[in-house]
Amino acid sequence: MNILVIGGAGYIGSHVTRAFLDKGHSVHVFDNLSSGLHQNFQKGAGFTHGDINFPDHLRHAMAQNGPFDAVIHLAAFKAAGESMIKPEKYSSNNLGGTINILNAMSEAGIKRIVFSSSAAVYGEPQYLPIDEKHPCNPENYYGFTKLEIERILGWYSKLRGLRFAALRYFNAAGYDIAGKISGLEQGSANLLPVIMDAAVGLRARIEIFGTDWPTPDGTGVRDYVHVSDLADAHVRGLEYIATKDKDLIVNLGSENGISVREIVDAARRISGKNFEVKESPRRAGDPAKLVASSAYAASVLGWKAKHSDVETLVRSTWDAYRRNGLG
Repeated sequence: MNILVIGGAGYIGSHVTRAFLDKGHSVHVFDNLSSGLHQNFQKGAGFTHGDINFPDHLRHAMAQNGPFDAVIHLAAFKAAGESMIKPEKYSSNNLGGTINILNAMSEAGIKRIVFSSSAAVYGEPQYLPIDEKHPCNPENYYGFTKLEIERILGWYSKLRGLRFAALRYFNAAGYDIAGKISGLEQGSANLLPVIMDAAVGLRARIEIFGTDWPTPDGTGVRDYVHVSDLADAHVRGLEYIATKDKDLIVNLGSENGISVREIVDAARRISGKNFEVKESPRRAGDPAKLVASSAYAASVLGWKAKHSDVETLVRSTWDAYRRNGLG
């Protein structure tokens, strides 16, 4: 298939691009490079510099490089905290930009889209592990935009015959094990990049928020899924909607919780760096534990996280930092 990967120069997008290329698909990347990097360009993929907030950019890319069989949409802003301070920014890009994509697809006759959604659509867990039947009650505006996009996709499915796969990620982490992707995520507030920044001296310390949670070591537990596992799920998700002619909403997680302390300890061991750790009180709204059920992904996609153990997550990230001359 000929596939347009919107946001394909970013952290997750570059891994998704690589996965489709490795499966023999033709790939064209569309990215405004606000967080994507030239360093992430994958050999064999085309590239158009453009922005989803400008419909003409999308129309031009689809007309000049198509016809496309599918679109992969990874161009949303994703900082939950920022979304609560700048809802206008998230409304314009995440909601308005997605509508621009769908309208351009409709004009171009493209009938398939894989959307990177988020576990943020669920909000505070009512039970664990979280499955797709869990109530959706986002606690931040970012999560609201992801859920609203899923609803919009549902309407375009009904009204325009669009087929979509909405992939609800849990915590994306790690780097390409083969070492083909090294562009470091820009300005990330996620735990593993923050730890690595401390290990290489780009920040003074890391902060652990809460050491008295009801977990084995007292620190918060989260479900981390390796970015290469996520990329594989995009390929499988597109294959599903193309062959089954059905829409899909599915969780992507490892089903194994890893604590903050476990990641810190692994990072110290693998990097050989004894960076400073500050223990701080719990943050309001943080749950003690978040773990996914990926049973549905296993049953409909044959997908399972294969690289999402703590050793692979941390080592592949440390290797990416070293390839950038850090550490």
